[in-house]
Amino acid sequence: MKKFLFIIFIINIVFTACAQTPKPIVGAGKEVDPYHYTSIKNITITHGCVVSAQPLASEVGLAILKRGGNAFDAMIATQLALAVVYPGAGNLGGGGFTVARTKNDALIALDYREMAPSKASRNMYIDSAGNARTDWSQNGHLSAGVPGTVAGLFAEHQYAKLPFAALIQPAIDLAEKGFVLTKSEASSFNYNKEDFVKYNTKSIVFVKQNEWKEGDTLFQPELAKTLMRIRDEGMKGFYEGETAKLIVEEMQRGKGLISYDDLKNYVCKSRKPIEFNYRGYHVVSMPPSSSGGIILGEMLKMIEPYPMHEYGFQTKQSVQLMVEAERRAYADRAEHLGDADFWDVPQNLLLSDAYLKKRMSDYDSTNPSKSEDIKAGNVHESNQTTHISIIDADGNMVAVTTTLNNGYGSKTVVGGAGFFLNDEMDDFSIKPGVANMYGALGGDANAIEPGKRMLSSMTPTLVLKNNKPFMVVGTPGGTTITTSVFQSIVNVVDFGMNAQDAVDKPKFHHQWHPDTVMIEKGFSEKTAEQLKAMGYTLQELEAIGRTELVKILPDGRFEAAADIRGDDSASGY
Repeated sequence: MKKFLFIIFIINIVFTACAQTPKPIVGAGKEVDPYHYTSIKNITITHGCVVSAQPLASEVGLAILKRGGNAFDAMIATQLALAVVYPGAGNLGGGGFTVARTKNDALIALDYREMAPSKASRNMYIDSAGNARTDWSQNGHLSAGVPGTVAGLFAEHQYAKLPFAALIQPAIDLAEKGFVLTKSEASSFNYNKEDFVKYNTKSIVFVKQNEWKEGDTLFQPELAKTLMRIRDEGMKGFYEGETAKLIVEEMQRGKGLISYDDLKNYVCKSRKPIEFNYRGYHVVSMPPSSSGGIILGEMLKMIEPYPMHEYGFQTKQSVQLMVEAERRAYADRAEHLGDADFWDVPQNLLLSDAYLKKRMSDYDSTNPSKSEDIKAGNVHESNQTTHISIIDADGNMVAVTTTLNNGYGSKTVVGGAGFFLNDEMDDFSIKPGVANMYGALGGDANAIEPGKRMLSSMTPTLVLKNNKPFMVVGTPGGTTITTSVFQSIVNVVDFGMNAQDAVDKPKFHHQWHPDTVMIEKGFSEKTAEQLKAMGYTLQELEAIGRTELVKILPDGRFEAAADIRGDDSASGY
């Protein structure tokens, strides 16, 4: 009888343990519970905050801040968490840019954009009939550039305080123990199922027989092991050894180009940030291989002579002026911008007052320009994506934008390693006159060359006021990235909006070609009709970007805003 009771006692213990909800995975102040979480759109706090595309990632970053980490620690942990909980854009197999300002006023710009493999060639996406094969450049193994994200994480770590192992552990736990899917994440997996099957050589965890549902738990054991190798072996745990072997074997199965040497030789580059002034504010943004900082500067400086505050938000006058500035800046992008290691980018001239005044000399407030008549300026002298904005109590400001390019990148997961590879080769100009998936044109400046970084639109940006932190901002969205950052800054500086309104208000976009003003659902109907009457062609989009913005208030508190367009979430204390 005693033996029987003892067995029942043991069974009860086991049953109770199995029935309990799994414990939260990060115990640092506010715990991170991957099975119960919600999105928070707006907070105002005093110590530090993290705004990212997914609530769990923001909570991981906050936990690291509470543990004693600074903004760089939180940034690394958040990026790694996004690689697990936001696989459509958060990544190990992509690349990105970091723009930051330390508490000691040092400015940082890190370029870990993907690179063309050593076997890449200028005409690799042109078939024997001379046709540009965007299907080759946009999906599958051949579309992948050499990933830079992991190198970027370790370059960021030199400014952090905590051991890298502590920063990567939350991501390992999320991959190994799982997390529940939001409705949008489940829908996204279901929507891409056919492509996941088509472009993968092995079975992947993102595909299952039945449809994914909100509340399902996603486990990623292969990704957990990849993260463990990075934790234990550092950068070599990704660019060499077992993970490199798995990447190269995946390339061989799918006829991709990335080699062992490509991985081993990848380097993150430190760049000189783009800096300029706008209405008394000092703006710091990303230089090439991103186009973002330069064309952001062009657009802001082109509208600076005009009384934007008097024109008002989303009026015919303000929108028309901004559209014409966008048109001219994107024409310059197509002609003059590329990887500065391969192309002589006329950066100083493009941002000079004299050049920009000349660019706007044919601006007519009563008539639209035509893109066929607007060429790049004469400069001869006599870059699915995700963004994170973080600030800490010491005044460290960090803006990071990373990407796989399209949603889930190449749609190809590295067999045995559990992460998606990018499809960034499409961001090169694969043939003059042929647009990439975002409609952007390019030429020689952005032609494919081995080891070259493809031009990006990513625009992680800081704004200072009286040499003090004022704003951290950025967004995903392909070529709409820079115009969304442009409008967010104008919304705050010229129209006096708070952070949430600056992020959430409907946006618009023009990129030279196609000659169309793209407007977001909810855009002013009155202004839209006025623009049409002037001769503009308009196209309505469901959503433009997913901006993350932190604004420092006059009393020193931080107002953090996460975009309403997705699961984006702000965390702080």
